[in-house]
Amino acid sequence: MPNSRVTLISPALSPALREARFDDGSGELDAAGVRRARSAAAGLPGADRAAASPSTRCRRTAEALGLSAPEAPALAALDVGRWRGRSLAEVTAAEPDAVASWLADPALAPHGGETVRGLCDRAGAWLEDTARAPGRVIAVVEPDVVRALLVRALGLPEPAFWRLDVRPLTAVDLSGRAGRWNLQVGTPLGDAP
Repeated sequence: MPNSRVTLISPALSPALREARFDDGSGELDAAGVRRARSAAAGLPGADRAAASPSTRCRRTAEALGLSAPEAPALAALDVGRWRGRSLAEVTAAEPDAVASWLADPALAPHGGETVRGLCDRAGAWLEDTARAPGRVIAVVEPDVVRALLVRALGLPEPAFWRLDVRPLTAVDLSGRAGRWNLQVGTPLGDAP
């Protein structure tokens, strides 16, 4: 099996990220986010392939970084069902027991959407498929997708998903091959905060 390198880049700042809001996929970047992504473009490593989560903020970040990154449905953000578009604070105030259950059990989806386990499985399958070809892939993906990929790549228990923080416009590098990945974390891009 060939060695691969996958660079995961989280999107630049957007109002939804700033407000800890469950994005509905249509959230644009703010002006500062676009500027930072453009300034980070020169520091990106070369890549053989690129991909992006289908959300607007990931596609716009990829564009600002100068990447031709087709949408990868397998890299879509966690579907949070009826919570989409609401902030975590709003949902917690309205449904505290549902949020507590969701955070405690990766197999639950009280919002009617996808489970954390489902996201980890979907993203992990993309990673293993990507590893079949040698070379570097740059993927601009939602923070929850970065967390899901790390859970699967490193064989972490699924509750670790909630213990991984992903800052805006940062890179995480995975290198290796299917079934055996090494991790380099938190490489800043440009002057991201």
